Amino acid sequence: MTETKKDNRIAALSIIVEDPEKTEELNQVIHEYSSYVIGRMGIPYREKKINIISLVLDAPQNVISTLSGKIGRIGGVTAKAAYAKYMSGE
Repeated sequence: MTETKKDNRIAALSIIVEDPEKTEELNQVIHEYSSYVIGRMGIPYREKKINIISLVLDAPQNVISTLSGKIGRIGGVTAKAAYAKYMSGE
């Protein structure tokens, strides 16, 4: 079955970057999925030497899971998704 826009989920993907050397690799992965990103906010927490990035996505659940997994496999970077209770087409 092919997925349609109505099968999409709205999700907030929280990303913590503890290794600034991985920023370029992270940005490349996010760019691959840019068509699903409806918003991005980055907060540098200089005192703790970490960066926090929030992505808001409108995508099929499997795409969000794949993106989160790819980001999570980058050393020094963690990601966690929180999903809205409804589908974006409802």
